[in-house]
Amino acid sequence: MSAVFGSFSRSREKAGDEGSASHPHPNPLPQAGEGVVLPGRAPLLTRTGWTAFLLALIAVCALAPVLNLVVPEASPFHLSDYAVALVGKIMCYAICALAMDLIWGYTGILSLGHGLFFALGGYAMGMYLMRQIGREGNYKSDLPDFMVFLDWKELPWHWTFSDSFLATCLFIVAVPGLVAFVFGYFAFRSRIKGVYFSIITQALTFAAMLLFFRNETGFGGNNGFTDFKRIVGIAIATPQTRMVLFVLTGLTLLGFFLFARWLVRSKFGRVLQAIRDAESRVMFSGYNPIGYKLAVWTLSAVMCGVAGALYVPQVGIINPGEMSPANSIEIAVWAAVGGRATLVGPILGAFIVNGAKSWLTVAAPEFWLYFLGALFIAVTLFLPNGVVGLLKKWGKSA
Repeated sequence: MSAVFGSFSRSREKAGDEGSASHPHPNPLPQAGEGVVLPGRAPLLTRTGWTAFLLALIAVCALAPVLNLVVPEASPFHLSDYAVALVGKIMCYAICALAMDLIWGYTGILSLGHGLFFALGGYAMGMYLMRQIGREGNYKSDLPDFMVFLDWKELPWHWTFSDSFLATCLFIVAVPGLVAFVFGYFAFRSRIKGVYFSIITQALTFAAMLLFFRNETGFGGNNGFTDFKRIVGIAIATPQTRMVLFVLTGLTLLGFFLFARWLVRSKFGRVLQAIRDAESRVMFSGYNPIGYKLAVWTLSAVMCGVAGALYVPQVGIINPGEMSPANSIEIAVWAAVGGRATLVGPILGAFIVNGAKSWLTVAAPEFWLYFLGALFIAVTLFLPNGVVGLLKKWGKSA
């Protein structure tokens, strides 16, 4: 009997050896001395993406300046100063929409108060521009006109470094970032999320708006800051200066886009998306979501502050109205219309919505708010992935 079982065992071993030789294991384990081969990292942008990026770069840095400064006004190809200011303003809004996509589209945090960070950056730049006026104001004083009108004798303490451009650049980044960090630290540690977080951000923005409306705060009250003359000693109203601001805004938008693209494709970005989809599982896996949410929240606020600083010299005014709840809601609308978690979508949404706003406020100003509300409802019901999602769907069906 033992001879029979021994023969059967030897035949199975032989068959197994032959099977291994003819049909190797599909995923053989690495042998000693061999490393594990990981898949290569995908490029930052596809070939089509880089082509579109370079075309946008050429349009901002070469095409627009030539059409505005070189092509005669009588030519149909001339780009008017109004168009330059309008597109520059919308590019500032697009930076805010991109910042919103980082926290809402990729992290699942809906903020209804990003208008505050936009306005803080704008006020930091506005304070510098007011100091640049010097004695060219209506009252021929070293103090801004609104301070002379209110019978102020000296600058408040928070205007101390407002005459320095380098200090202003620091404040543009530090003030929105610090406010966002402090607010986010307490909110995220308290596990506030969802609609409650959105309501609190809206309340914070509304409270700040009421504060900036008060004359004694030293921010111009209801009128804010306006009548700017120069920036870094250069006249701000010339076409050349406005074009420089336009190009800087475009480069900032494109730079933030590349940075956001890199961020969401990194390990940090993958954790953000995991927090969005299942925060409890992220915590179970050993990650602390608070640090990740706080970092992207602060980064998003800084991006809005930079957008506000670029916005003010191009538009020529900053007042507490920029902190209104409606403005913050519009930022979320831009991201939703374009398509969340796409980066390109919110930028596209900002151009679509604000382009329609510029046309409708002239053609039918009484219907603009109805159009905005109807657009947001239609996107929520019929285009949950936004315009970019619809374009992708059409591309697959074609």
